[in-house]
Amino acid sequence: MVVSTDSEVWRDAGVPDDERVEALMSRMSLAEKVAQLYGVWVGIDNSDGEMAPHQHEFTSLPVGWDELVADGIGQLTRPFGTTPVDVVTGARTLAGAQRSITEAGRWGIPALVHEECLTGLAAWQAGVYPSPLCWGASFDPGLVERMGAQIGATMRRLGIHQGLAPVMDVARDLRWGRVEETIGEDPLLVGTIGGAYVRGLASAGVIPTLKHFVGYSASKGGRNLAPVSAGRREIADVLLPPFEMALKAGADSVMNSYADIDGLPVAADPGLLTDLLRDTYGFTGTVVADYFSVAFLQTLHNVASSPGDAARLALTAGIDVELPTVNCYGPPLVEAIERGEVDVALIDRALRRVLLQKVRLGLLNADWTPESSVLDETGDVVLDGPEVRELAGELARRSVVLLHNTGTLPLAAGLKLAVVGPRADTPQAMMGCYSFPMHVGVHHPDVPIGIEVPTLVEALRADAAGYDVRYEQGVPVLGGDDEGIAAAVAAAAEADVCVAVLGDQAGLFGRGTSGEGCDAPDLRLPGRQEELLEAVLATGTPVVLVLLVGRPYELSRQIDRLAAVVCGFFPGEEGARALADVLSGRADPSGRLPVGFPGEGGGNQPSTYLGAPLARRSEVSSVDPTPLFPFGHGLSYTPVTWEGVTGDPSATWTTDGVYNVRVALRNDAARTISEVVQVYFHDPVAEVARPVQSLVAAHRVDLAPGETREVTITLHADQTSYTGASGRRQVDPGEVELRVGASSADIRETITVSLTGQRRYIGFDRVMTATVGER
Repeated sequence: MVVSTDSEVWRDAGVPDDERVEALMSRMSLAEKVAQLYGVWVGIDNSDGEMAPHQHEFTSLPVGWDELVADGIGQLTRPFGTTPVDVVTGARTLAGAQRSITEAGRWGIPALVHEECLTGLAAWQAGVYPSPLCWGASFDPGLVERMGAQIGATMRRLGIHQGLAPVMDVARDLRWGRVEETIGEDPLLVGTIGGAYVRGLASAGVIPTLKHFVGYSASKGGRNLAPVSAGRREIADVLLPPFEMALKAGADSVMNSYADIDGLPVAADPGLLTDLLRDTYGFTGTVVADYFSVAFLQTLHNVASSPGDAARLALTAGIDVELPTVNCYGPPLVEAIERGEVDVALIDRALRRVLLQKVRLGLLNADWTPESSVLDETGDVVLDGPEVRELAGELARRSVVLLHNTGTLPLAAGLKLAVVGPRADTPQAMMGCYSFPMHVGVHHPDVPIGIEVPTLVEALRADAAGYDVRYEQGVPVLGGDDEGIAAAVAAAAEADVCVAVLGDQAGLFGRGTSGEGCDAPDLRLPGRQEELLEAVLATGTPVVLVLLVGRPYELSRQIDRLAAVVCGFFPGEEGARALADVLSGRADPSGRLPVGFPGEGGGNQPSTYLGAPLARRSEVSSVDPTPLFPFGHGLSYTPVTWEGVTGDPSATWTTDGVYNVRVALRNDAARTISEVVQVYFHDPVAEVARPVQSLVAAHRVDLAPGETREVTITLHADQTSYTGASGRRQVDPGEVELRVGASSADIRETITVSLTGQRRYIGFDRVMTATVGER
C-alpha cells in the first residue's frame, strides 16, 4: 500500500535534484529499484505481424498487471502508438494506468511515458510531417526546430515525456532500408538538422532520444541489423560527430545500436556506452535499449548464456533502461543479483540516472497527479490542426528537389496531363515507415487513416492551373501486368505531358520497398516501374518523373530522355500540395539533395561523396562511382546570381583561429527565391587518407525580388580536424582549400589558405559548426 510521501525530502522541488534522488534511493528495496529500470508494453499484439522478427517471444508479461505494478514501473511504452486509439480515451486510460502505478507502489513513483515521433507523434489522427530525408533536403535547421517544438508540445500535452527520435545515423549504403529515417549522408548536415530537432523537442519539455548509438547505418551490404566493420576513423569522423552535436544541443537520452562492431555488440560495449559517452562526452542522461536489444545479446549475438547474463552485460556496458517491455531486467536480473552475478552498484548507477530524469520532469514533485500531465477535455482533441498542416506544408515545399529540367517545368496552365504510376493516387506515397498510418495503421485496415492526406492526382485535379488530368496506375509498386502498362501508355500518348509518379512503398520487415528491414539488393526502381517508365518515354510525350522515395534510385538509363525529374522523398500529409505548387511554378524548387543519386553501375556501390581519393573514379577499376546527381545538388526555375566569393584579406589561418568566407548573392527574379551556400573543405596532404572534400558549412539564404545579400561564414580551425594515425583528433598546419558553391560538384570559387601554427589536439569541446551572418 502506498504511504504518504508528500513531506519526504525527495518530493520537495526546492531541494537540489541530486539530494532528492539519493533520499529516495535510500528508502527503496532491491525489487523497487529494479522495477524502475524497465518499460512495460501493454496491448501489443504479436499474432498478426505487428512485431518484428525475433521479437514475438519477448512480448508476454511475466506476471499480471497488479503484481507487476506492486514495486513500480520505470516506463510505459507507446500508450498512444500501439493501436489506433481516440486521443481522449487514450489520455484517460493513461491517467488510469499512472494512478494504478502510483497507488500500488510504496513511494508513488509514476512511470515515464515514451512514444515514437520521427515524423510527428506516432498516434492515430496526429499530423504526419515530412520524413527526415526531407529535413535534410530543406537545409533549414530553423524550420526543423520549429517542427520539433510543435511535435513536443503535442506530446507533453498528452502526458508523454520522451520521444524516440531523432535518428542521427549517417547514411552509408543507400541499399539500407532505413535510409529514409536518416537525415543524409553528411555528418555535418545530420548533426546540424538533428540538433535543431533536439532543441525543438526539448523546448517543449520532452526528452529527445538519439538513435542509434553508434554504427547501425554502416552495416555490411546495406542489410538491416547486420555486422559492422567500420574502422575507428570512420566511426570517429563520420558516425560519431552527429551524436556529439545533438548531445551539445541538449539530448538527454541515447538509444543503443543493434549492431555489433568488429564482433562486439554495442549493447555490451562499455567502451562506447560508458567510457566514450559518459566519461569523454560527459553525458548524464539515460541510455535506453533499442527494443529487445538486451535479449538479443543472447538470442542474436550469442554473447550471453541466459537472460540474466544478458542483463549483466547490458548494465555493465551502460544501458540503464530495458525497452520496450520487461524481460531480462525483470526476474532474471533480480535472480542474478541474488546469486552474486551482478553487482548491485550497477543497479544504483542506472537507477540514479532514471530518477534524476523523473525529478527534472517534475514527476516526483508533491503536487504531481496523474491528471496533471494528461488531457482533461471532454470533447474532441485536434492533433492535426491548421498550425500543424501549415508547418508540414512549409517544410514539404522547402524540401522538394528539382534534379533535372529541360524546360518542361513549370507546367503551363490548362495542360492535358497523363498522370501515371503507383505513387500517384495513394496517400501512402507521402509517408514513411515510422509514420503512424504506415507503422501501425496498416495493421488495422478497417480503421480510417484519421487524417487528410491528399494524393498528387487529387492535388493536380484541384490545382488552380486548371489541368485536365487522366490517371492510370500502370503497375503497382511491385508486380503488375502488361495491360496496366498499356493503359498508361495510351494515356501518355494522348497527353501534352506525362507525369510519372514512381517510388517506394514504406513498410516494415519486407512488407514494403523502403523502411526498417526493407533493404534493397540494388538501386533499380522496384518491381516493373522502370519498365513502365521506359514505355511512356517511348510515346514521345514529354515525361516528368516525380519520385516519392525513401532512398535514391539509379536513373542513368533514362535521364537523357526525361523532360524533368523532381524528388519529394516522403513529404508528409501536405506533400501532394507542395509538389503541385512546385510543378505548377507557384513555388520555386529550393531543396538540395541530402544524399547523392548513383550513376551508371553505381547502384550496388555503397559509396557516398565522402570518399577518399581511392573511392573516386579510377583507371584501374571498371566501375565508376561518380553520382548522377551529387550531394547538395538542386535546381531552381530562377537561379540566384552569385556576384562573388572572397576570403579574408590575409591568406593565413591559425590552427586555433577563425577564417571568414564572404558570398554575395543577387536575386534578379520577380519573386522571392532561395540558395543554399555550401562550403567544402579539401586537405591536399594529411597524415591519413581523408575524404576528397567534406561539408564544413551550409546556409540557406532567401532573397526578395531585386535583393542583394552578403553572407559571411566564419569557420573555426577545429572544423578542419580529423582523427590522425595516433587515434587522436588533430588540427594540422599546412595549405588547404575551401571550395564554395551550390553543391558538392558545383563549386563557384576555390580559396587556398595556409593554416599556420602548431598541430593541435582537440576533443569533444571543439567547435563543430560555423557561424553565419547576413547583411
